[in-house]
Amino acid sequence: MNKDQVKGRVEEAKGKVKEVAGKILDDEDLELEGNVQKNVGKVRAGFGDLKQDIKEEIKDIKKGR
Repeated sequence: MNKDQVKGRVEEAKGKVKEVAGKILDDEDLELEGNVQKNVGKVRAGFGDLKQDIKEEIKDIKKGR
């Protein structure tokens, strides 16, 4: 797991907590902030996943030579 994957998943979790807290507290701003943070985390984790896949593919190509 690389840094982007870890940081993305942490941001995603923090955003989900904020989103739920906003729903519970009936605070639309907090809920929206959490939703945005959650989605930014998903994107960052996805970017990390892509980087990991590329590294593995390059490694496989080098082994095949």
